[in-house]
Parts: sequence; C-alpha cells; structure tokens
Amino acid sequence: MYASKPNAQCSWGSFANGEEGYEELDATIAYRMGLKTWANWVDSTIDPNKTRLFFTTMSPTHMRSADWHNKKGIRCYNETRPVLKRGYWGSGSDKRMMNVVSSVVERMKVPVSFINITQMSEHRIDGHTSVYTEYQGKVLTDEQKEDPKRYADCIHWCLPGVPDTWNQLFYAYL
Repeated sequence: MYASKPNAQCSWGSFANGEEGYEELDATIAYRMGLKTWANWVDSTIDPNKTRLFFTTMSPTHMRSADWHNKKGIRCYNETRPVLKRGYWGSGSDKRMMNVVSSVVERMKVPVSFINITQMSEHRIDGHTSVYTEYQGKVLTDEQKEDPKRYADCIHWCLPGVPDTWNQLFYAYL
C-alpha cells in the first residue's frame, strides 16, 4: 500500500513520517484519509439543525478523444455534441475516487447532499472553451487556434453552459 521514501519531497498522496521521510500512499487511500478527517470534523462541529452541507464532485477533463470513440480527434477540439451513451465515464474521471466520496459521505452523522457533477459533465465533451480561450492572459491568435493539440482548453467550460447546470442542481437541492 505504501513505501517509505527517505529523501522524497512531499506531494499529493505523501505524508510526513518523522525522521524516516515520507510515505507514498495510493491516491485513493490518501483521499480516503483526507475525507475521513473532514467527515470527522464535520460530524463533531456542524449542527445539522442550523447548517446544510453539500459535497460537489470534481469537474472532469476531456483530454482523450479516443474515450468517446473519436480516435482521429484532438481532445475536445471541434466536438459539437455530447456523448449520448448512457452511464458513460471517460478517462478524465476516477471512479475509484467517486466511490471513496460516496462511501465516506454515506457513513457521516451529519446529512450531506451529494451532488455528482462529474458523471453528468463527462458527457459534455462539447462544452469546453477549446481554442476559444486565453493563453497567458491573451485571447489565442489565429495561428495558435490552428494548433489545438497544444492550445485546446478541455478543462474550462463555456459560459453559459455546463456550470449553469451544476448551479441549477444546487438550487434544486436548496
């Protein structure tokens, strides 16, 4: 599960281990430890009669067009339709992490509204800014737009767009 690395630098998934250096942990184990710490704090601190708690999952990236069977595609570039396959998960999300979240949240004493935007957003390969974005604070030039392998932004979302749906879900819970 973990290995001791005497002179390693601390990074996500690593924990200080006194004089011995750092212990490298599998990311899901480290994430579970962090979430359990958060859950314990919530359960011991939050009064559910005064506070509603929401947990929104992470936004996915769409970096591998082969995920949605477009082997000749370049990430999210030129995608104009969502993935319509029911239950679709791409490589931009880690289902193991999602399972960690749900298993920790369901054991909490304080009720948590779990808003899974990850899987819903996985379908929206068409919702990214792609080459209609900024690079180092400047709108892409025509030359940069012609190089989507380097400049297509498949992390950020167009506005209005997918984040508006996240907000609608949140408002529905409220």
